[in-house]
Amino acid sequence: MIHPSFSTHQIGDYLVTALSDGTMSASLDLLSGIETAEAAAIQHNAQIAESGTIHINGYLIQGRGRVILVDAGAGGLNHVGGQLKANLDAIGIRPDDVDTVLLTHGHPDHIGGLLDAEGQPVFKQAELHLHPLEAQYWQDDEVFKVVNERGQRNFNLARRMLDAYARQVRLFDEGEISEGILPVWLPGHTPGHTGFRITSGEECLLIWGDIVHFPHIQSARPEVSIAFDCDPRQAEETRKKILAQVAKEKLLIAGMHLDRAGFAHVLNAGQGYCIVYREYK
Repeated sequence: MIHPSFSTHQIGDYLVTALSDGTMSASLDLLSGIETAEAAAIQHNAQIAESGTIHINGYLIQGRGRVILVDAGAGGLNHVGGQLKANLDAIGIRPDDVDTVLLTHGHPDHIGGLLDAEGQPVFKQAELHLHPLEAQYWQDDEVFKVVNERGQRNFNLARRMLDAYARQVRLFDEGEISEGILPVWLPGHTPGHTGFRITSGEECLLIWGDIVHFPHIQSARPEVSIAFDCDPRQAEETRKKILAQVAKEKLLIAGMHLDRAGFAHVLNAGQGYCIVYREYK
């Protein structure tokens, strides 16, 4: 069922709905490769009222008898986000209706909504799919030892999540998750950071995860990285590659830090690109 309050896209048999989990604050000082004043000017020119506010989205894919959730938002952890479950309720989806959760990666604003206040799975009937390198990364004790205190909190959350869903975890291979839905490895932000390409005939939608956090800044200046990137150089290479590809192929994209419109196109603009949001409908 299409709900008028949400942005949706029909591609073949699948209805994809953008579900906001809310917003989080992130200073422009977290960006590297650009002066803060220039970053602020790009935000201002894009009519972003609060330059340090980042949207958090998840996506629901319904069709072919499947109910698939892509990422689960922050879940209200540290007073960030927490709206996704209510938005699922608003479109008539209960947690037990979800048969599959696809994870782009394991950062808190993508997995926080997977656990309830007691640390138990919210989506008890769902298989949890993620890239094998992502599972390996969050379970790596050597990496855990060298990250800062905030990073260790992130590791502990990811480990609690993986433990809670242990019997339901499935690791990606190169095959389809469901007919027409393929994982796309997009490393750099995390080692196993993954997007999902949905194809029907000649039409394609790419849910690209965290290719950008500040969409207008990092499309105009693809070399700009954010402090959350595990490997900034690899993240930059991936970002440049995927921006060029989606602009050339005229793909519709969806991303966890696009605004509430949820869907956009990428156009060539000077030495970089620009994000053009699809009309909200």
